[in-house]
Amino acid sequence: MIKFKKLYICILTLAVTAMSSSAIAAKDGKGHDYRTFMTGGEVKYGQIGDSYTADLVMYLAGNQFMVMEELIQDFQKENPNIKSVYVETIPPGQILKGQLLKQGIIEGQKTSMTPDLFASVNLGHLKKLKGKGMMNDYIIYTHNKLELMVAKGNPKKISGPKDLARDDLVQSHPNPLTEGIFKFYGSQMLKDLGLYEKVTGGAKCKSCWAVPGKTWFTSRHHRETPYRIENGEADVGIVWATEVVEGLKRGRGVEGVAIPAPYNMAHKVGYAIGILNEGKDQANAKRFLNYLGSDAAQDIYASYGFGRATKKELTVKPIPASKK
Repeated sequence: MIKFKKLYICILTLAVTAMSSSAIAAKDGKGHDYRTFMTGGEVKYGQIGDSYTADLVMYLAGNQFMVMEELIQDFQKENPNIKSVYVETIPPGQILKGQLLKQGIIEGQKTSMTPDLFASVNLGHLKKLKGKGMMNDYIIYTHNKLELMVAKGNPKKISGPKDLARDDLVQSHPNPLTEGIFKFYGSQMLKDLGLYEKVTGGAKCKSCWAVPGKTWFTSRHHRETPYRIENGEADVGIVWATEVVEGLKRGRGVEGVAIPAPYNMAHKVGYAIGILNEGKDQANAKRFLNYLGSDAAQDIYASYGFGRATKKELTVKPIPASKK
């Protein structure tokens, strides 16, 4: 009887997890990770094969997902002969390791290893590609900063990042393995505050309890953290400031608590993008880089809470060599 009860609990837990995952995907549109934008405004979802055939193929850091429809449609209005643009917006560490440096499989389909453009919030990713002869130049085209996401009305009265030391909070943070927001920035903030061990327990995992019952590490934080907070599964999470803006725009049950400088890492977070040497549409890729430097593109990013890039940052320059 005891064994039966344990088996029942195990099955129930798996079922609840599966239902939660499905609900998250439905709520936040998992298909939005892989989109093909057509001239005329049509958007196709999950057409992985388009990574080989579209007129322009881009693999971008996932936290810009909310900008893409407006941005690409504006770009296509200026470039009507670029009839299809395939855009992937998932964590750049996953893209680098799972799709550029080896053959990637998405939903049972192969995905191109040679997109035209790749962007990351970590210039080190581009340095790695340069070291392998896959990319030469880059620009910085926008900026972001860290913020805390909490439930609407801030019921736990969280005032800033030092409150992450509180024992009464359940936290939901990006994982340190594949999500650059935490691997390179959130973890540094916690270390600077002397809270890293308390908050993370030193865990290195994803879709897991880093600290049982207290700190959850996500796989795709921009989907999971808002969902967990809205559904009472978490009280607070480290996110990009732009994700709070997006949540408020969509009327979600969340709000933001500002993180003061320098802990918000605004001085470090720049989005770097470059053309892959083996990309099939080099000319179209260059046209998109030029477009990113336009007032129209910068205004669109700013309307979603991103920081503007300077003219100097928008000038194409060689990727610096990695330090040995």
